[in-house]
Amino acid sequence: MKKVIQFVNFEGERPLFNVKNVQVTDCTFKNGESPLKECQNLQLQNLSFYWKYPLWYGKNISITDSYFHSDARAGVWYSKNLNFSNMTIESPKTFRHVNKLKIENVTLINGNETLWYCKDVHISNMTAKGDYFGLNCKNLYVENFELCGNYCFDSVKNLEIHHAKLICKDAFWNSENVTVYDSLIEGEYIGWNAKNITFINCTIKSLQGLCYIKNLKIINCDLTDTNLAFEYSSIDAELKGGIQSVINPKSGRLVCDYIGELILQDDKVDTHKTTIILRQRGENDHV
Repeated sequence: MKKVIQFVNFEGERPLFNVKNVQVTDCTFKNGESPLKECQNLQLQNLSFYWKYPLWYGKNISITDSYFHSDARAGVWYSKNLNFSNMTIESPKTFRHVNKLKIENVTLINGNETLWYCKDVHISNMTAKGDYFGLNCKNLYVENFELCGNYCFDSVKNLEIHHAKLICKDAFWNSENVTVYDSLIEGEYIGWNAKNITFINCTIKSLQGLCYIKNLKIINCDLTDTNLAFEYSSIDAELKGGIQSVINPKSGRLVCDYIGELILQDDKVDTHKTTIILRQRGENDHV
């Protein structure tokens, strides 16, 4: 049976350093760094963290119904096998170098520079605000997610997203093996320098987005409010409606109702490598 620590107001550095096999409930941690550093096999509930570095070098930790206040920055680093649920996190830079992380019903009030260099992550029912979310992560599954913040998911590998709303800028740069389903993405230079990126049943609003991508696939998506798209990208795209403008795709196939402005420059790309099919004309235009 685990030892239970309850109704304690901790102060000072490392009050529960290196504890193992403990249940901690209804406690606060104030005015001291690293309260739960080097801990293992913990069940945490209804805790309040007020200071820096709450959980570092931890293993096998479940935490629920708790609050990270604004000064509890850089909260969870260098840890493994963690479950977070029913929480609010005010502080930035919360998750870094965490492997096997599950996050459910969590609100990130200040998610700046959060979820960096993490691996094997499952996120559901999360709302986040902040720039540079999800840098250099691998093996992510995300569902029911809302983010307002620029430069998200830079350099990720193996990412699957369902039912998300991303209000962002420069999302998915340098990423590899990304599939997004049933989501809304609003930004500017979406997906540049990515490889193997797929959008299915999505709405995308972008300025000069979806460029410099190797193997871009778009299935049944609305790109009506997108312009200067696909520059130097290899594409296989079938749109629900039309698109404002397209510029110099590198190769592939585009099917849509109309293109407001089509820019093809023989001195920039081999235009014969791209086929464009406009449904509204009732005919195929091969370029």
